[in-house]
Amino acid sequence: MAAESSFDIVNKPDHQEIDNALNQTAKELANRFDFKGVDAGIKWSGEAIELQANSEQRVTAVLEVFKEKLVKRQLSLKTIDASEPAMSGKLAKITVTVTNGISQENAKKVSKLIRDKGPKTVKAQIQGDELRVSSKSRDDLQEVQRLVREADYDFAVQFVNYR
Repeated sequence: MAAESSFDIVNKPDHQEIDNALNQTAKELANRFDFKGVDAGIKWSGEAIELQANSEQRVTAVLEVFKEKLVKRQLSLKTIDASEPAMSGKLAKITVTVTNGISQENAKKVSKLIRDKGPKTVKAQIQGDELRVSSKSRDDLQEVQRLVREADYDFAVQFVNYR
């Protein structure tokens, strides 16, 4: 009797890579001519990232630079959620939150996709903020990974604990 193989579908962005992208953005803001004298900045504010500049257009440009750095580091833009630019005194600010974990409703969407379109030998069960997928056939598990990658969700997914 073959043992069951499994993997977990999660949304756990690499915080070190996000921090590296933030530091690269801060360096670029310090060096770029179009950001001189506009009080442009980016920094951690607890679990969120705070961007600031002297106008809404400039702070949006800072956000675009940050997104560029995330993409260069192979991080999905679906892992961040940026607020609308808001004036705070003389500065415009954007708060960027990093999403972590898969919500119950999103896990149910993925589970339904696996049940409907995946191989019949595959089982999916929700465990907190992740989804465990198991089957006796590793080929079936790879088929499920392909299915989930091809589905266009509004959240990022990673595959971990493949055993």
